[in-house]
Amino acid sequence: MTHESGLRWGHSALTVDLDLGGDTPRLVRVSRPGDPELPPGDLPLADVTLLGDGTGWSGPRFRGTALGARLRHRSHHAAYGDGWHHLTVELHDEESGLTVLAEYSSPDGVPVLRSRVRLRNDGDVPRTVRSVGGLLLGGLPSPEVLDVHRARNDWAAECRWYVEPLRDAVPDIGRDVHEHDTRAGLRLAGRGSWPTDGHLAMGALTDRGDGRCWLWQVESGAGWVWDAGEAPAGRTFLGLGGPTYDDHGWRQVLAPGAEFRTEYAAVALGDGFEGALAALTSYRRLVRRPHPDHARLPVVFNDYMNTLMGDPTTEKLLPLVDAAARAGAEYFCVDAGWYDDTEDGGWWDSVGSWQASARRFPGGIGEVLDRVRERGMVPGLWLEPEVVGVRSPLARELPDAAFLRHDDGSRVTEQGRHQLDLTHPAARAHLDEAADRIAGEWGVGYLKLDYNITTSAPGLLEHTRAWRRWVEGVLERYPALVIENCASGGMRMDGASLSVTQLQSTSDQQDPLRCPPIAAAAPTVVPPEQGAMWAYPQPGYGDGEIGFTLGTALLGRVHLSGHLDGMTDRQLGLVRDAVAVHKAIRADLRTSVPFWPLGLPGWTDRWLALGMRAPVTGPSYVSVWRRGGEDTEVVLPVHHLAGAEGVRAEVLHGEATAAWTGTGLRVGLPSAPSMALIRLR
Repeated sequence: MTHESGLRWGHSALTVDLDLGGDTPRLVRVSRPGDPELPPGDLPLADVTLLGDGTGWSGPRFRGTALGARLRHRSHHAAYGDGWHHLTVELHDEESGLTVLAEYSSPDGVPVLRSRVRLRNDGDVPRTVRSVGGLLLGGLPSPEVLDVHRARNDWAAECRWYVEPLRDAVPDIGRDVHEHDTRAGLRLAGRGSWPTDGHLAMGALTDRGDGRCWLWQVESGAGWVWDAGEAPAGRTFLGLGGPTYDDHGWRQVLAPGAEFRTEYAAVALGDGFEGALAALTSYRRLVRRPHPDHARLPVVFNDYMNTLMGDPTTEKLLPLVDAAARAGAEYFCVDAGWYDDTEDGGWWDSVGSWQASARRFPGGIGEVLDRVRERGMVPGLWLEPEVVGVRSPLARELPDAAFLRHDDGSRVTEQGRHQLDLTHPAARAHLDEAADRIAGEWGVGYLKLDYNITTSAPGLLEHTRAWRRWVEGVLERYPALVIENCASGGMRMDGASLSVTQLQSTSDQQDPLRCPPIAAAAPTVVPPEQGAMWAYPQPGYGDGEIGFTLGTALLGRVHLSGHLDGMTDRQLGLVRDAVAVHKAIRADLRTSVPFWPLGLPGWTDRWLALGMRAPVTGPSYVSVWRRGGEDTEVVLPVHHLAGAEGVRAEVLHGEATAAWTGTGLRVGLPSAPSMALIRLR
């Protein structure tokens, strides 16, 4: 306790101060031990907008709602267990009868605060919720000294971070003259069932003076929003949450006694962006579902990208299986098309039954799966579980209620596909039957779950929660099964989905020269042991091109592809050597955190670099790419090793020179495009 109405909660790495007295309970500040103390924040612990209740002032924000100011403290409870600190604060609004429970948690020793809000209608009439903030922070430094970081995330152009002064988005209007805070704010929202289409569900604020960083993610697969703006006394506020009525058309009716909980939001604190991301990476590892794959990191061959492209047959696959095994792959995934019995390959709007094609596999798909096992690999299949094509028999067999529907009752249909609603028993039973056939009867050990449409519809939030429960149910029945999350590449890289799946597709980019900025920035959103990057060498490539596309994937999960069956023995040897390098370092990747010697990559940068730093005395790894320009040499600052003696630089992959200068790494790449992977220890 800090004073009569104050509460201090946290652990050795994080301190949360709350003021539970006065008219409105507040989260005063979130800090690390030793951080300079900022003036207290003025936000309530929760802000809720009800239908017919509105906001406390004009502006579509999480702060300043009419109900938030009416909440009064009832009780609070702190607990500790399984390495996590928990705090629940119960608030109540007499006017609406709504009880609000702000639930905070933090892993011991990690400067990350996780938050969600539970609502319960303790009144005697239904209440319709239009928005609720999952995490509200006030009392951050002035917009004058803060930079804001965002990441554009588009198909085949994922994870493009950019930065600008917060003051550019939140102008100083002269509060002394207006006697009112600015209505301006920086507001970013993700819409639809591709939650990371447009931007990642992340952001950061960095103090240009002392380097402190607040980095956050909203863990929603159905729509999210964050806003940052100027609070009284020249401070900055941050609100995280979603979906909302204004941004997503979402609303939730709470009958008397009914409850609703928001999705989680998390904020990490650190010295600079890299320090905060190290904390967030540790947090991501702690909140995800435990699975042996996170320790093994097997190499996956997938037949799709720049290879069969959705046209698999027994004749095409068997030589690919043999070549993938010789290259060192440990899993072999047959991608899209294995279910297609149409003569013209027009399977897009007829999917849904998930039965193997007799035309493509005249001896049965078991012939291919058995060959994969005979070659010492685990077989995998692609699946797009949430859609049913309009020409599929299932579109007629399943009831309308098994699909997401618009307000007028019509089915949600996009690009010739209906969208299932996994809250319905018939939809779940259909997918359970498919999973049990594929993973149970056929013995498939890897599922690539893709999702190639996006839609906004009522019920989307509950559907995405049901999808995660379905995934967890499949993993309960088949604990060795590995599941990859994909949505046209990286369109569903949200924290909620990443918490239940083992791998994450980061892109559908087909040009090896455009892959490096994606691969270099992907660890901002997904830990390296989960982030899958394509490596698709071809028989027509020269040695440098083969080394380039393979090397781009080595500091993450290698998704091997390409016509390996058409390669010479020497070319296949280059592939095998690169895979062997990855296998030699992957045990370090599962505990490493990323750093960027040249800063976060730009889409057109000629030189790019990504580092992975193993904990304590472990080695560091640096991938460096040269995509053009006349300079053949670059010096890469490596701050955590600056001043260290006896640092050795060893080139593990690529034709390069590398030497430690005492403060950085000097790398020479005589040709472009080229890349190298270097180990420092």
